[in-house]
Amino acid sequence: MNLRDLLDDLPGPDTAAAAAVHDRAAQILRPSGALAWLDEIAAWVASWQHTDRPQIARPLGLIFAADHGVAAAEAVSAYPTDVTAAMFAAYQEGRSTISAFARHAGATVTAIDVGIGRPTNDIRVEAAMSPERFAEIVDLAVAAVNALDGDLLVLGEMGIGNTTPSAALAAALAGGETAAWVGRGTGVDDAGLDRKRAAVRQAVRRIAGVTDPLEVLREVGGSELVAIAAATVAARRRSLPVVLDGYVVTASVLPLALARPGALDHCTVGHCSAEPGHRRLLERIGQRPLLDLDMRLGEGSGAMAAVPLIAMACAGITEVPTFAEWFGRPVLP
Repeated sequence: MNLRDLLDDLPGPDTAAAAAVHDRAAQILRPSGALAWLDEIAAWVASWQHTDRPQIARPLGLIFAADHGVAAAEAVSAYPTDVTAAMFAAYQEGRSTISAFARHAGATVTAIDVGIGRPTNDIRVEAAMSPERFAEIVDLAVAAVNALDGDLLVLGEMGIGNTTPSAALAAALAGGETAAWVGRGTGVDDAGLDRKRAAVRQAVRRIAGVTDPLEVLREVGGSELVAIAAATVAARRRSLPVVLDGYVVTASVLPLALARPGALDHCTVGHCSAEPGHRRLLERIGQRPLLDLDMRLGEGSGAMAAVPLIAMACAGITEVPTFAEWFGRPVLP
């Protein structure tokens, strides 16, 4: 499946549903504007659920996991690459942090293997994947989204070393000093940070002159990053609102925002991670995170933590009467 083709003819938001939520918010039983940002979130949900009674009843978590050639070739992470497979097993058994968070958020979690034991190429010296492999991953991600049944989608990832390709993506597409996009990830020491910065610089230099955002994703991204990008588009085509997670997930969707303006209108960002590049990326795509707790776990945990807040935003519109409904007559001028 061609990701570029999927970006064509994307459905837009239901502006009438959003306007109805805004109208109700202006009349609801509380001071006008008291929950302005939450009301905006409720209107955003309404615009993609195509209803003036938005709700979060069936939230979903979707995690993509894969290995990275650059992490196998260079010590850019504090953890060995076999941790990816071990964490994937924890997702499948419901024993991970995202699983615990999801239970309390009333969500289900699905984990998809898009490259465990099949690492990408070393992005310092060659393209992460072939066009054929890129298309294969897109197919897997689209099928995964199309198999889901829910009303809000949280996207997450797992892949030891994946903040390195994320930083390479950000640096190549958003520009500026390469080192500014590289953080400590899972907690590398100073020597590890130097290796990581060098790897990102080498990858970005290698693709100098490549300007197509989707080609940059294929050249320096990772399998789970491609899957996240494809899943985001697949969700848009189903009018399913998406909560993005931290640095890796946000970097994954940056190519979409650059390839097709408005491609992320159905997305909100659950949290701002401790990775220094994440805040810069959020500014680049014009998104404000719902939470800012210095989290750096990944796996969709920060986005899942924001799900109850989104549900509350909707409940604050649908479960609270207006002044007229409560008093039996208009009260506000």
